[in-house]
Amino acid sequence: MKAIWNGAVIAESDDTIVVEGNHYFPRESLVDQHFSSSGNRSVCHWKGTASYYHVEVDGQRNPNAAWFYPTPSDAASEIAGHVAFWHGVEVVAA
Repeated sequence: MKAIWNGAVIAESDDTIVVEGNHYFPRESLVDQHFSSSGNRSVCHWKGTASYYHVEVDGQRNPNAAWFYPTPSDAASEIAGHVAFWHGVEVVAA
């Protein structure tokens, strides 16, 4: 799978985990230059507290377009160390 935003591949992996229709990419599959930390947080009743990254390509920022669970609940432990996308990031088969 590939995650693409603003014409750039920002993550690529053949080992994603699908939860609630979202592909979670292993953290090491992200192209680090396109990500910066965000202070945003949200809570999922069954996965836990999510943290976010801004996605940046060619000087354009897509705020909070990637999320992850630093310490997911036991029920969501399979997505530990994985990142998912939204806000216009296209996830397609490689």
